[in-house]
Amino acid sequence: MLVVGLTGGIASGKSTVSRRLQEHHHIPVIDADKIAREVVEPGQSAYKKIVAHFQPKIPDLLLNDKHLNRPALGKWVFSHKEDLQVLNQITHPAVRYSIFKSILWYYVCGYSICVLDVPLLFEAGLDLFCGVSVTIVSEKPLQLERILVRNPQMSKEEAINRINSQMQNEQRIERADYVLTNNEGLPILYKEIDAFLRRIQPTFARTALEYFPPFGAISAATVVLSRHQALAQKQKKQ
Repeated sequence: MLVVGLTGGIASGKSTVSRRLQEHHHIPVIDADKIAREVVEPGQSAYKKIVAHFQPKIPDLLLNDKHLNRPALGKWVFSHKEDLQVLNQITHPAVRYSIFKSILWYYVCGYSICVLDVPLLFEAGLDLFCGVSVTIVSEKPLQLERILVRNPQMSKEEAINRINSQMQNEQRIERADYVLTNNEGLPILYKEIDAFLRRIQPTFARTALEYFPPFGAISAATVVLSRHQALAQKQKKQ
């Protein structure tokens, strides 16, 4: 099974691409954002760690029902990079575990492709486990406009902080195998998605072979090793 890592900056159009793949092309999508919300539900281990670290800093961290006040937490970490790292260190292991369970489930179900939708795909190192990675990019003024439209309560400064706190487009483009540009409207974006899928669609023979356990294990190991080697070479050049 081909695992496609899908990423992109905030308000780049990643969710639109993800929805198109799922609804129009019927490809299963593992939504890391959804998983990230589930692992911080009250009672979960990550939730307890977040409360212990952030409640002294964010008085309104908890809502009346004891769920996390996500806007307050987000506002804090996107303006305090050291605490953004702490939050990622708490949530990423739990998210990874849930992601790998989902990938295994779709493999068992016989799918030839599944999409791993992760905003921090490269930052979390999850691209190393993907056969193909694709990033969605948009011009920064468009990103800013979209953020402010869908979050009217957010100030322009807060929106800019969110954009700047993430990996920049140039870095994503360098790391990704494919790039989809979302600056010209949905019809153009949909055409890019269709062309991308035609290029990566696994053959029936390859899919069948990967469901033969020895070949599947070798194929998965090869993907991980090749990704590690490619990343090491890039880091060496830098």
